[in-house]
Amino acid sequence: MLKAALFDMDGVIVNTEPLHHKAYYSMFETIGIDVPLSHYQTYTGRSTINTCKGICEHFNLPNNPEELVALKRKAFKAQFLNDPELDLLPGVLDLIKDLYSNNITLVLASSASNVTINDVFTRFDLNQYFKGKISGADLAASKPHPEIFQRAAEIAETPTENCMVIEDSTSGIKAAHAAGIYCVAFKSPHSKNQDYTLANKVISDYSEIHFEKIKSEFIR
Repeated sequence: MLKAALFDMDGVIVNTEPLHHKAYYSMFETIGIDVPLSHYQTYTGRSTINTCKGICEHFNLPNNPEELVALKRKAFKAQFLNDPELDLLPGVLDLIKDLYSNNITLVLASSASNVTINDVFTRFDLNQYFKGKISGADLAASKPHPEIFQRAAEIAETPTENCMVIEDSTSGIKAAHAAGIYCVAFKSPHSKNQDYTLANKVISDYSEIHFEKIKSEFIR
């Protein structure tokens, strides 16, 4: 029986991936490196600190990863405050309300920082629907490690077999799979070149997983 839904945020709830892209490339320009798009896309779904650690290692940079994080977050904040097109993804608010009204416990499990999570939830008034929020930035391991979804299930006070993860990235899907949690992969137009092989279900429209359509997947 489905009892809890564990949501990723970037590319799943809100269209922040283009803002992250602009912020990262602003940071890359500042520190003077040329990062191919194909390499940048391998970090989709990972926390900022782990992405910056990966960049420092891959490009053999003398910079501390924390320096890159600060530059990226400064650029992202400017984008977040000034981009008039930032909005929830089509259909996701209807899905959130539908699950919530059917007594499904909702928990956010995002690699974004707590600051970004709280800014998004405040801007779009989402706190009323979610029991809890967890940031991968607070954990020792980043997606694809399963810890974030294991912790989210604990916050939901729900066994993993009664949970559903909604993800858009290869790393997030791998994390859900490693946690043994049913995973819905959302083919977000803002998350390119992601691998959905390990997902239990792949969708391109949130109407496909409204409660009445998805509950049968959890009948045992």
